[in-house]
Amino acid sequence: MEQLQEGWTKLMNGPGGRFIELGIALLAVWLLVRLVRGLLVSRVQDNNARYHARKVTTLIGYVLIVLLAVGIFSDRLSSLTVALGVAGAGIAFALQEVIASVAGWLAILFGSFYRTGDRVQLGGIKGDVIDIGVLRTTLMELGEWVDGDLYNGRMVLVANSFVFKEPVFNYSADFPFLWDELKVPVQYGADPAEVRGILLAAANDLVGDYTREATAKWKEVVQRYLIEDARTEPMVSLVCNDNWMQFTLRFVVDHKRRRGTKSDLFERILSDFARTDGRVKWASATFELVEGSTIRVTGER
Repeated sequence: MEQLQEGWTKLMNGPGGRFIELGIALLAVWLLVRLVRGLLVSRVQDNNARYHARKVTTLIGYVLIVLLAVGIFSDRLSSLTVALGVAGAGIAFALQEVIASVAGWLAILFGSFYRTGDRVQLGGIKGDVIDIGVLRTTLMELGEWVDGDLYNGRMVLVANSFVFKEPVFNYSADFPFLWDELKVPVQYGADPAEVRGILLAAANDLVGDYTREATAKWKEVVQRYLIEDARTEPMVSLVCNDNWMQFTLRFVVDHKRRRGTKSDLFERILSDFARTDGRVKWASATFELVEGSTIRVTGER
């Protein structure tokens, strides 16, 4: 038994003793994180709260590992300073993209670029943020071969360094609504006032709740940023061309409900037009074929 203790003491005091201590510390931290996740995080019912609790638990584990490593090798850090200084430049050059991604992660956390659940466009990729890692942000992609703001099934990993290189488009940050438009062509002969009333009635009935919420949110945006006040109520504008009267219905809508809201508005407008007894008709491109004149040729023998 004494020989075993002496051997263990000699091993721990040897060159590899510190690494054994570090390995034991890593194992202890890993077990602690797993225990906390099993006892606390798994019991959280809200999906958003559970995600953030899991992220915070992992971050605390990383911090504990760094603190334990510094404590274990504290008496040897002074001798490694020169070597680390020489190697630092080469490491920084080789890992510049990684360092930029870590810096981007910090900027995302403290700079309010976006959060999980936001709808954004990063590096030309549009989607919903489903995870923010130290190096990459994971998006559930929208669009591409799918029309409208609908998922196509692909998950895209975007390096966090993109926040320093390209614009970040956030569809749901301080103002989670979008302005959208419908273009409605109407045949000449209809009463513009009647058409305007039909369009506004449809918009007020179907997106009235969005309008009230958007008005309150926009007031907060105006107070926070140097921006002019904007109209959030539905409005209709008219342009006439060679073929028809083109009405444009402008309205606000939830950033995740654009396609469904447009479909509901079109159905409502078509139904209301049908109840006008022909006074209002939907216009479409038409072609009129004109019969050519008859030419009679006579001749003498």
